Amino acid sequence: MKSSIDPLRIRHFRALWTASVFSNIGTFLHAVAASWAMLELTGSPLWVGLMAASSTLPLLFLALPAGAMADLVDRRRILLIAQSVMGVAAVAMAVFWYLDIISPGLLLGLGLVLGAGLALNQPAWQAMVPDLVPRGMVADAVALNSVAFNVARAVGPALGGVIVATSGPGLAFALNAVSFLGVIVVVWTFRPATASALGSEPVGSAIAVGLRYARHTPPFRKLLGIAAGFAVTSAVVQSLLPNLTADALDSNATTYGFLLGAMGVGALIGAFTRRYGLDRLSGAMVPVSIAMFGVAGIITGVSRLIPLTAAALVLAGVCWVWSLATLNATVQLMSPQWVRGRAMSLYSLAFVGFLPIGSIIGGGLGNVIGAAESIAVMSVGTVILGLTFTRVGIPGLGDSVPGEPPADWVTQPHAEHHRGGPVMVINTWVIRHAELAEFLTAMNDLRRVRLRTGAYEWTLYRNAEDPHRMSEFMLLTSWQDHIRQHHRIDAAAVEVIRRASGFDRTGRPQTRHLVAVSVDPERLPEWEQLLAVHDDLHASDGSIPLDKDDAVKVPPRG
Repeated sequence: MKSSIDPLRIRHFRALWTASVFSNIGTFLHAVAASWAMLELTGSPLWVGLMAASSTLPLLFLALPAGAMADLVDRRRILLIAQSVMGVAAVAMAVFWYLDIISPGLLLGLGLVLGAGLALNQPAWQAMVPDLVPRGMVADAVALNSVAFNVARAVGPALGGVIVATSGPGLAFALNAVSFLGVIVVVWTFRPATASALGSEPVGSAIAVGLRYARHTPPFRKLLGIAAGFAVTSAVVQSLLPNLTADALDSNATTYGFLLGAMGVGALIGAFTRRYGLDRLSGAMVPVSIAMFGVAGIITGVSRLIPLTAAALVLAGVCWVWSLATLNATVQLMSPQWVRGRAMSLYSLAFVGFLPIGSIIGGGLGNVIGAAESIAVMSVGTVILGLTFTRVGIPGLGDSVPGEPPADWVTQPHAEHHRGGPVMVINTWVIRHAELAEFLTAMNDLRRVRLRTGAYEWTLYRNAEDPHRMSEFMLLTSWQDHIRQHHRIDAAAVEVIRRASGFDRTGRPQTRHLVAVSVDPERLPEWEQLLAVHDDLHASDGSIPLDKDDAVKVPPRG
């Protein structure tokens, strides 16, 4: 328990966590009030469903741009903007409700605005956790954030129901607006991030780089796969719990609230016992927790006794936090600082984006075989998923954490950067015949390094006249992207680059850089200045040396 609350000893995290507890309670107050207000305005299940979806629907469309912005812009500023947008939307709902000029379309529109603020907030919020606490506390900090959410989930809906019943939805909207002020005040006290010396990067290019990072980082892809699979197979437990309560348990809304609270209690227990489970399960923590969630879901589906169902849901809550908090922390720790926001947005898409799919599949199956039976069947899939990844293996907490490059790999900052692109980089090796297989294996590792640090295309060519001469070609969108690529190199990438360099007979593969040239005479690049900057960079950071006989560097004749 003591180690689980250690992050609260850090002042900035403690302040933000405390503010988030009240903000999350306000969010649940708002959710209850918004759904009830839409019901009063329309009486339509469709409108009520749309209102409930408005808080998460924008995430599907804005997650990737929001993740890119979390890496390109000061995260403090993003959080201030996002929290302000959500606060203004909540204030508008309260004002329009009290003025009695609210309409279903206006209420839904403001709900989408609030959801857009949430989508902007989510990647920056998650990516900021490693900035606030030491790496060894990241998982506990994520678990404590889960505590904040589950405390709010236990208190917020019940409190929201009381407020709506006694004072109407307007007061709940107003209280939610006030709850954002605490987060805004806390985030305002954080120190602004230092602007990057490499200049700004277009959002579209940043999104593409983030997607390539995910595609060419196999451990990250595994985490996204298990998150998406878990979302699909586990969503049915919560989405069909009302149907199970009414049909299989022959009970009412009070029992439904009790069962939902049981899962919340389990989540709280899971947050404070996660370290205990990690000590015993180690790298198998996530797949074992997922398999045990499936077992709890099977018991929930086959049980016809309320106490047994509640006990199963407590177990489900424990496993829910054990698996998701560890998954979330693992993604944060393994993602380099320069791409962490985009990594967290992809993780959110993989999990939150697939939850509705699981609910739809479970609901459709429930219409055919019954809600309880659907929960049991889908939970069998959860068990299979957990057991499969137990055998296949996924990165454990603390695995694949990017390390700093060695001391002799120093990248010097450059105040001046040149326009131009695309950029083609060509590295040429002269290899030994006996080392071909090893060389090609090293090239596969090098390909991943190039593509996940900025290159959008990579190809290995052999010289038709000399099969011992091999050249890698990589393309980047601009000269600035190639400079950024140097700064994205971590310890593992350095090892790959140096191992690949060693296959050249001289130990020094030759490099050429080609920058696309405009045919407009007024926009010709300054070649001598451009090459001088890159000469300095390669000489200082230990990269593959430039070819001293590069024809591009020879002054034109005549």
